[in-house]
Amino acid sequence: MSRICQGLDDEVRRFRERTLEGPYPYVWLDATFVKARQDGRVASLAVLVAIGVTAEGERQVLGVEASPGEDRESWMRFLRSMVGRGLSGVRLVTSDAHPGLRDAIARTMHGATWQRCRVHFLRNAMASVPARAREVVVSTVRVAFLQPDAPATRTQWAVVTDAYRERFPRLATLMDDAREDVLAYLDFPADHWRKVWSTNPLERLNKEIKRRTDVVGIFPDEASALRLIGAVLAEQHDEWQAGPRYLGWTCTHLSDSHGFGSGRGRRLGGFEGDGAEVAKAPVPTVRVVPRFDRGEDGLDHVGP
Repeated sequence: MSRICQGLDDEVRRFRERTLEGPYPYVWLDATFVKARQDGRVASLAVLVAIGVTAEGERQVLGVEASPGEDRESWMRFLRSMVGRGLSGVRLVTSDAHPGLRDAIARTMHGATWQRCRVHFLRNAMASVPARAREVVVSTVRVAFLQPDAPATRTQWAVVTDAYRERFPRLATLMDDAREDVLAYLDFPADHWRKVWSTNPLERLNKEIKRRTDVVGIFPDEASALRLIGAVLAEQHDEWQAGPRYLGWTCTHLSDSHGFGSGRGRRLGGFEGDGAEVAKAPVPTVRVVPRFDRGEDGLDHVGP
């Protein structure tokens, strides 16, 4: 058994320490947690995971590391290790708004834009309003993400923010402060928006990790947890390499001179596909202005 574990440890180590052959224009970062015994007690163990997309549109697992916590130092160490292995050419990093993670990204991913995960933001928005208003408020905020281009999205965001400013000042302040980070994806090709505006691609991977680790329950130590999780990620990495490209056309030149910020929903210069632009039918702009009504119960009700 020890020889089998040693062989698996060697494979996982080679996978985790392999050279990264960039550039990787898009990177997603997140952490999941498992239980492991440490110093004779059961403790929560953070598992930091990074995935990315190459210039050819291929998705890869970039790294995994176990840590006692999810603080800034842990993320700094993790990100620096990937940069040391060759992580480069990063244009957009998508993650939640964990302060330590955000600071680590700013210190290590020089020149990259940070995309605040819109799913995590909507959870924050729900927490800022009374329970009775949450469903309608979040539905109204989501309308901004349905707009056909960047100007319409920013306009709808401002409309919703102003509409809620008096009734829900905490929500309005949150939307003001988060606007540039939540809408960072607008400066990238519209064909990519749904793939990069949240950590959903990584969340699905974390669910698979949890499915596998829940069978174990409590790991005897950190090494055993990393052995299993590393093997799961290596397996997923290989499946991605054998499958279709995550982005249907390659992104070899991600720069402002190649159409960034236009948000026109077309293939932009500098992106290699089949050589032809894809014409898209016009999408109507949707405008929703929240309103407030007093119901028969005497309470104020929020409506679109």
